Amino acid sequence: MPDRPIVGVTIGDPAGIGPEIVAKAVARPHLHQAARIAVIGNASVIAAAVDLVGAPLSLHPIGHPGEGVFSPGTLDFIDVGMPIFGRLVPGKAQSEAGRAAYQYVSRAIELAMAGRLDAIATAPINKEALKAGSVPYLDHTAMLAALTDSPHPMTMFALDRMKVFFLTRHVSLVEACRQITTQLVLEGVQRVDLELRRLGIEHPRIAVAALNPHGGEGGLFGREEIEQIAPAVARARELGLEVTGPVPADAVFHLNRQGRFDAVLSLYHDQGHIATKTVDFERTVSVTLGLPFVRTSVDHGTAFDIAWKGVASSAGMEESIRVAAELASTYRR
Repeated sequence: MPDRPIVGVTIGDPAGIGPEIVAKAVARPHLHQAARIAVIGNASVIAAAVDLVGAPLSLHPIGHPGEGVFSPGTLDFIDVGMPIFGRLVPGKAQSEAGRAAYQYVSRAIELAMAGRLDAIATAPINKEALKAGSVPYLDHTAMLAALTDSPHPMTMFALDRMKVFFLTRHVSLVEACRQITTQLVLEGVQRVDLELRRLGIEHPRIAVAALNPHGGEGGLFGREEIEQIAPAVARARELGLEVTGPVPADAVFHLNRQGRFDAVLSLYHDQGHIATKTVDFERTVSVTLGLPFVRTSVDHGTAFDIAWKGVASSAGMEESIRVAAELASTYRR
């Protein structure tokens, strides 16, 4: 299937579980039916990971994705020269690993922007290592926004029928509550509607999660629903969007999974993370939309406690690659 999307897969922080879960994922024959996979990382790290997990893979270095073999049993990879595996301390946040992880992502973005990759799937990076390495970005989303000149990327969690978007992300819960205004909620709903249409949903049905217990119980448990969220929903409806809310958070994600809504706008980080990860921790995929290309990621960290022991599950990485290929074929920029 030569028309399969080309998915660039970065190996993440080389001291974490990223290299080994990428090696395990690429060894799965079924993924090659969905995507042409080009791994981006350091040659010595990739080789060590393949040896560690005993993956039946032949390593094939390439200069760019057009040179790939793209068949089961072959790991096509683009070598980014840092770090040499012998200099790594497995399972530890370190500056060289942080800089390397950034270089892998930067190279993948460069290739995607040049049209040589159709999508990117990323293994986990570590914020402490990024900081130690003087990388000027907090996380993948910040890198992607800056390096693609995309001011408003949006994170969506995908898991079967569940699609969960996030209004606020990496801020404290107190700060997230401060940020929830009528204008921000309205803008969030409009962006969710836009991205769902780009994903091929012609008439999106969106639910906005409530902030307080029981949706605030008419102001007894907080007034954010009355003063901020409900007015935003009403304004969105006036603009022609099919929006419901605020819907109590203990029910809205279940309703999304049952098909009542196409997506949920979660108001803060853990609200949506807990909902999806409880259903299936390994197969929840993080999708970054609002970019010139689709980017997906595993929704777990570098797991330093088990890194380079060969025991990490590749289920999330496999799903990330599969979803990247699927969305690359349908997403309308």
